[in-house]
Order: sequence, then C-alpha cells, then structure tokens
Amino acid sequence: MPPPPHQKPENVLKRAHELIGVNQASAALTLLHEHITSKRSRNVPIASLEPVMLLLVELSVEHKKGKLAKDALYQYKNIAQNTNVATIELVLKKFIELAAEKVTAAQTKADEVQSSIEATTNIDDLEASETPESILLATVSGEQSRDRTDRAIVTPWLKFLWEAYRTVLDILRNNARLEILYQSTAMQAFDFCLKYTRKTEFRRLCELLRNHVQTAAKYSAQMHAINLNDPDTLQRHLETRFQQLNVAVELELWQEAFRSVEDIHTLLSLSKRPAKNVMMANYYEKLTRIFLVGENYLFHAAAWARYYNLLRQSAALIASGHSKKADNPACSDADLQRAATFVILSALSIPVISTSRSRGAMVDFDEARKNKNSRLTHLLGMAQAPTRAGLFRDALSKSLLRRAQPQIRDLYNILEVDFHPLSICQKISPILAEIGADAEMQKYILPLQQVILTRLFQQLSQVYETVDLEFVESLAQFPEPFQVTRGTIEKFIMNGNKKGDLAIRMDHATGVLSFDADVFSSAKAVHAGSAAGSAESETGSVQRLQSTPSQIVRSQLTRLAEALYTTCRYIDPSFNEARIKARDEALARAKAGAEKEHQEVLARKEIIQKRKDKASEAQAQKEKENARKKLLQEQALQQAEAARLAEEQKLREAKRLANEREQIKRKEVEALLKDMKLEELQGEDIETLDSNKIRMIKLQQLEREKNSVAEKLRITGKRLDHLERAFRKEEAKKLPEDYAKQRERDLAAYERTKAQTLKEAELKHKADVELKHRLTRLMPFYESFRADLHERRRDEFEKRRRDAEREMEKQINARRKEAREKKIREKREREERERQLREAEERAAREKEEERKRQEARREELLRLKEEKEKEREKLREIAARQQQREEEAMARRKAEKEKLASAPSAYRPPAAAERTEAAPPRIALAGNRPSWREREAAKAAAGGEAAAPAAAEPAAERPRAAAPPAERTEAAAPPRLALAGNRPSWREREAAKAAAGGSAPAPTPAPAPERSAPPFRAAGPRPTGERAGSGRENDKDVPPAEPLKASGAPGKYVPKWRREGA
Repeated sequence: MPPPPHQKPENVLKRAHELIGVNQASAALTLLHEHITSKRSRNVPIASLEPVMLLLVELSVEHKKGKLAKDALYQYKNIAQNTNVATIELVLKKFIELAAEKVTAAQTKADEVQSSIEATTNIDDLEASETPESILLATVSGEQSRDRTDRAIVTPWLKFLWEAYRTVLDILRNNARLEILYQSTAMQAFDFCLKYTRKTEFRRLCELLRNHVQTAAKYSAQMHAINLNDPDTLQRHLETRFQQLNVAVELELWQEAFRSVEDIHTLLSLSKRPAKNVMMANYYEKLTRIFLVGENYLFHAAAWARYYNLLRQSAALIASGHSKKADNPACSDADLQRAATFVILSALSIPVISTSRSRGAMVDFDEARKNKNSRLTHLLGMAQAPTRAGLFRDALSKSLLRRAQPQIRDLYNILEVDFHPLSICQKISPILAEIGADAEMQKYILPLQQVILTRLFQQLSQVYETVDLEFVESLAQFPEPFQVTRGTIEKFIMNGNKKGDLAIRMDHATGVLSFDADVFSSAKAVHAGSAAGSAESETGSVQRLQSTPSQIVRSQLTRLAEALYTTCRYIDPSFNEARIKARDEALARAKAGAEKEHQEVLARKEIIQKRKDKASEAQAQKEKENARKKLLQEQALQQAEAARLAEEQKLREAKRLANEREQIKRKEVEALLKDMKLEELQGEDIETLDSNKIRMIKLQQLEREKNSVAEKLRITGKRLDHLERAFRKEEAKKLPEDYAKQRERDLAAYERTKAQTLKEAELKHKADVELKHRLTRLMPFYESFRADLHERRRDEFEKRRRDAEREMEKQINARRKEAREKKIREKREREERERQLREAEERAAREKEEERKRQEARREELLRLKEEKEKEREKLREIAARQQQREEEAMARRKAEKEKLASAPSAYRPPAAAERTEAAPPRIALAGNRPSWREREAAKAAAGGEAAAPAAAEPAAERPRAAAPPAERTEAAAPPRLALAGNRPSWREREAAKAAAGGSAPAPTPAPAPERSAPPFRAAGPRPTGERAGSGRENDKDVPPAEPLKASGAPGKYVPKWRREGA
C-alpha cells in the first residue's frame, strides 16, 4: 500500500510552503512537527529531513513555539546522531542564530518605541484636546518607560533565547560526537548572561552544567558517552569552567564563583595533563578577588603568593624557550613588581589576632572551620594550611621586598621590623595616603588599621599598666579619609577581650585603659590559624620591649636553677669530679657492650621490619575494608541525602507555589484597585478585600463614572445644541447664494460628463465592430473544433456514467443487505428486551405475593399476641377485684376494733416488750441510740396512769379531719396490695386478723397508728421505687389484711375540702 500523499518529506515541505503562502504558518508548523515526530520518519534519509527541520526551526522561532521545537530537535537528534552529526550541528546553530537575531530585532524595536515615546512627550500645541484613544491608553497602561518597553518587547525574546540555550545543552549533553558544539553553546550562554546581566539564569546555567558532568560520570558506559579521562575532553571542560569563573566574577556572583573554583579544582584533580599557565594564572587571580570579598585575608595572601610563583615560573619557561608565550600569562617586570607588591601588602593585611565576632565554645564550629581551611588549602594546591609567618618567610626567601614598590617596603619595615607605637602614625600616614590613592590597594587600608591597632595594644601592654584613652587616640592618628574614631577603638578592644586575645579593662568614667597586671595570669596565646584568618608565628612576632611581670614570675624558678647550677660548678670541686667520673664509667660500659648491643640492634631491626611488614599488610587490608565500608556508608548517606533533598525540594516547591499564588492574587487585587483608581484604599490591608467587596467598590465607582459621564454628556449636548442653532441661523442667510453656485457647477459637470460618455461609447462601438469582423473569419474553425471536442467528451461521459451506474448499483445492493441485517438484528434485540421485561414482571409479581403473605402472617401473629395480652389483663383485673374485696373486709374489721377500743379506754394496758416482739414492726436504730416514738409513748402511758386513755384517744379527738373514712378511701386513696411471695398476707393483714380474733394477747397500741401513717398514696398506678405497702415480713403466718393508714396531717400536706368535711 503506498504511503499517504503528504508522508514524504518533499511533499510535507511543499505543503508547508503552501500553508505559509496563505498565512497559515501555525498549521504548517503543526504539520512539520507531526512529520518529524512520526515513527515513519526514522527510516527517511537525513538529506530529505534536513530542509524540513530547518523550516520547522524557523517557524517555531517566529511563533515562539519552544516546546514544539524542543520535541522535534530531540527526535531529530535520535534519528541523525548515528549517521550524520553535522546536520544536527547545522540545525542547532540555526536555532540559536534565529533566536539571537530575534532578540537583537526586539532591542532595536524597543529603542525605536522608546525614542518615539520620548519624541511624543514634546507636545507643540498645549491647547490641543486629547482624543478618546489617548485617554483610554493612558488609563490602561499608565506612563511609558524604558523598563516597561523592554519588559513588553525584549523580555519575551530573552526568555525564548534562554530556553533555546537550555534546550540545546540538554540535547547535546553526554555525547562525545557533539562535545565541541556543546562547549561552544555553553560559551554562548555565558556571553548571553554577561551581556544582558542575567544573574538568575547564570546560576541555573552553572547548576545545569554541573548536573551534566555528574550525569556523564554516572552513565559513562552508554554509547557515545563522553570520557572525562580523555585529555582533550577534560581540557574543553576546563576552558568552559574558566569562562564560567570569569563571568561569575564579572557579575559579582561570589558564591557561584567559589563553586566554579571548586569545579575547576575537581577537574584539575582528574586531569592527567597539567593545565596551561595562563589558565592557572587566571584561576589564582580570581581566587584573590573571591577571598578578598569574603574577607579571608590569610588565603587571599596565599593566593597572591601562588600567583606570583606562577608568574616567576612562566617567565623562566619563556626565557628558556621551553614554553610558548601564548600558553603563559604576561610576566613582564611591571607585572612581577605588581604581583610582589600585592603579595607583601596582602600578607601585612592578615589580622594578627581574631577580630570576628565570638561564637562561643562551639566544638562543631571549630571542626567546620578546620574542614573549611582544608578545602581552601586544597583549592590553592598547598600541602598544608598557610600561616602569616610562613608567607613572610617565603616572601623574604624569594626577595620579594626588592621587587615590591618602595612604599610597601617601608610599610613592611614599620609594621614587622621596627614597630614603635609613639611614632607609628607619623611614619605610616604618607604611606597610607599613597595606598588610598590607588583603587586596587585602597581595599587593604581597613585590615592594615586592625593590624596596627593590634601591634599598638600589644606593645603598650608591655610598658604601661594604665593608659589614657585620649593618649591611645593620639597614637592611632591616620590620614583624614581613613581616620579611626573612638568608637572603633572601643569596639576593637571589646572584641579582642571577648575572644581572649587582649586583657584590657576600660573605665568610661575616667577614660582610662587598664592592662592586665596580675603576675600569675597569662593572656591567651596567639596561635596559628585563628578564627579570623590570622596566622601569627608560633614564637610570637611582637617586638619585645621588656619582660612583663607575669613573664618574670613564670621564669624566676628557671633562672634560679641556672644560677645554682653554675655556682655549684665553680664552688664545689667534688661536683665536677663526680660528674667526670660518672661520664668515664658510662663510656667504659658503652665500649664493653657496644658489639652486643650492635647485634641486638640488628636482630631487633629485623624483627621490627617483619612486624612493620605485617602491620602494613594488616593496615592495608584494614584500610581496604574501611574504604569499602565507607563507600557503602557514603552511598547510603547519599541516598538518604538525595531523598531528603527531594522531600525538601517538594516542600519548597509547594511553599513556592503557595507564595506565588498569594502574590498573584495580591497583584491582581492591586492591579484591579489601580485600574479602578481607588487611592483611598491604598493604605488599607489588601488581604481583607474579597471579591464581593471589590465588586461592590467597582459598582460604586462605575455608578459614579456613569453619573459623571452623563453629566458631561448633558453639558456637551446642551453646548452642541446652542452651537448648532447658531450655525443654522447663519447658514440660512447664505443658502440661496450657495444653491445657485452649486446648480451652476452641477450643470457644467453634467455637460462635461455627458460629452465624455458619448465620446467613449462611440470609440468602444467602433472597436467592437472591428473585433467582430476580425473574429468572424475564425468561426468555422471554432465550430469544427467544438464539435470534435464535444464528441470526445460525450464518449468519455458515457463511459463514466456507466461506471457510476454500476458503482451505484453495487452500493444500493450493499445498503439493502445492510438494511436487512439491521432489521433482523433490531428484531432480535426487541424480542430479547421483551423477554427480559416479562421475566422482570413475573419476578416482581412473585415478590409482591410473597410480601402479601408475610404481611398476613404478621397480622395474624399480632392478633394472637393481642388476645393473649387481653386474657392476662382480665386475670389481673380479677386478682385486683379480689384484693380490693379483702381490703374492704379488713377495713371493716379494723373499724369495728377501733370503735370497741374507743368505747372502753380504761381497759388499755401498754404491752410489755416481750409481748410486742412477735407482732410489732422491727425497731429502727436511731441516731445516738435514742428511743423511738412508740417507746416514748409507751413510757408516758406507763408513768401517767389515768392519762393513758386520753392519750390514746387524742389523735381521733384533736384531728378529726386528718383522715377520711374507710369507705371513702377504699376506691381512691387505698394503696394497692403488693403480691407477696407465695401469695402470703402482709403484716397489716396479719395484725388485723389477730385483732379480729380477740385472743388472749393484748391489742397493739392504738396511739402510734395515726402517727405512723404512710405517706399520701396515689389514686392508681404503680408505686414509686422505695415505697412499701407492708412491713416486708414474708415469713409470718397468714393473717387478714390490715386496715389502711390514716393521713398524718403534718404541715405542708394539702387535704381537699370534701375530704376534710367528710372526716
């Protein structure tokens, strides 16, 4: 099967040009991108794809379609990298060139726009009215400026060019066949960042290049991967990193410059070929600038020393002819003198003591400082960390003082050789003035002042105990631009005391400085490599004028021992004889055992060598094992660190997105408020403004603007009405005259037009007649040709018509067949749906019938339960009726008993305790073991004699209305009888039965009965929890039911009127 018509590259290119011709460049770009990214394009010859790719790059740059270009370039690289690398370089260079041209064109356009804006600002007519377009433009865009013009015109193309550089570098990375183009593109990207001062893009570019190098080391086994062990490849990478270092220094990105230095050092450690001297000179020169900005004067001076040594070596190589002049830096006498001057000056600027702020006793900080110094030492290529004394010693050994400038030599002699605090200012002032005049040396004045102050205080502390602060100020007088204030001196003293390098007390009241005068104390020894980058000599470089009291105290015992030893040697001869005799004996013993000791030493040497070999083997094995463990640990740490960094990156990205959303929201609100010209809301918190409030403010503003515009329109319309009326009044006077003139002009124009038309018609008629006569001779030939052509086309038409009829018949038969199959299929589907519907209806009917049966069964069950409950209620009613009958009988007996007792009061006797134990209710143990009410009443009855009968009848006489008659309380007030276990009678029923029987036992005491009446009962329903109808003695024998208790009549109990009257 042949490919589609636009599948070949030539056809695609032709179609794209056609689309471009009809102003459809975006469609052409899409067509080219689809063709390049198609799988069929992988087998197409590269020579055919190259024009397509070039046109795609042009269109993508023209329309700023960077993503489409990136996809197409990646696909094209995969297609062509194994066959033709030159075409990839051609396309990528074209891509970069077009993007750079667009940036240049955008800059030119921005300059033109800015010049036109500046030109339009000079308005000639100050009274000219503004047009609506200018008012609207001024309201929307505001005042134009250079930054706004660049942001609108140049910045988008700058962004596109930056994305183009990134895309090309990503495409070319880790490919040895494209390494040269990769390095050249990186150089162009550096130039782009430097030309347009793109600091952020430069940081990203440096990070991108580092990632590419790490990726190359990680995937070195891939095909066409770059090999960092190749000297040429490594040399190209070094050149790129040196350019990166230069650009970082030019942009003053010192942190990025330091990282670039570390990258260079890493590549230099991998390189087997030494770097060129000119490159290393640039390396050390940039290091000096980096360390100076970081105020690390020690390593700054060490970098200058390395730079000077490199210049000396280059000069020697060039003089001997062993190296080319192009591979070495400029090393003339002036360059050597300048380098020597800066070596001495930077070494003099190294602080003698620590002048940085104290960080306290931080052990981890000391460890970090050691690691940092070790890293910096390795960057300089030194075996050990530099010191201040070591730098001076090296400079003096190489005779740098003779090469340095004269004022620098004088400065060295003043500070290091012949330092005197009283004359330092007079000697050093002209030198500082000369140094301050040089822009490069002016940066060293501040550290030189710190060194001078340090020397000054160290020597003053050797001579004086107290000194006036004004005297110190007079000693520390510098030239006028570099004057040291009193505050600076106090700050220096306090900082030195804090670090422990000085021991000075300051009295602000008297303005006196007191040096440490304690003979048993010693100031902190200044050692090499202090925290501020100082490196004082271990033996001390301060010129000693005299010994301090503390030094005298510390050395007095040593001096005494030396004096005593010398005295003994001269006074006591036996001391010398004994010493000489011991020396002779030692020599004799040494001669006697020399040979034996020699043999023992040789044997011991062999044993030591064997042990040393074994120890070295064990140490090598141990180091190998430790290296393996360390490698595994580092890999685990790297993985953990990578995971942590990824998580932190994710969190930072989320936080950044949230902040960006907040900023965008805030900017939108600010822009909206600015467009609305709401100056009164500028001070208000924008975060409190929501969409509703802004909408309300906007509506209010629109309403005000609408009213203002309406008022202006009304005034303008009124003015126009008056003006139009005046115009028409004046026009009416001149209309007849104007009409006459216009009529004359119209008649004249009509006559001219008529004559011209007649003339042109006559000429055209003559030409047409002549053409007719000329064409009449051709008519026979035309008629014969037409007949032949008609005959040929009729045959062709008949053939096509027959073919079309056959095709139509075939299509009709196919459509008929399809229609029949469709009807059969629809019939089957309809029957299937009907079957499913019937099954669903039958299933629903079954479920409905089952539900009806369940409902009937449930109703029958409920009726059965209802009948059972009704039977139970009937039984309960019968039981209640019997119970009520028994209670009525008991109450009748009780009433008869009471009437009998009331008629014979003298026959009453209080029962004894033994007689009441069986029938009386149980006694309650009251508080304090007090007698109950019944016991107190019995005692009164026993003591009163004849008063017993009135006491027994008192409740009935005094409170006749306290209780209702038994007949009235039977139905409503009688408490319901509790069903006891075994259907046994309660205590009241048993007492009532005993009273009715008579018996020989005395009757219960009637008096307490009214007082012990139960609390008022409810008419019906169950009793509350805790109420008791009887005594609770279920174990007694069956007795008749007891009468109901009477109401107590206590205060607070309401008794109805009908009950009181009935009682």
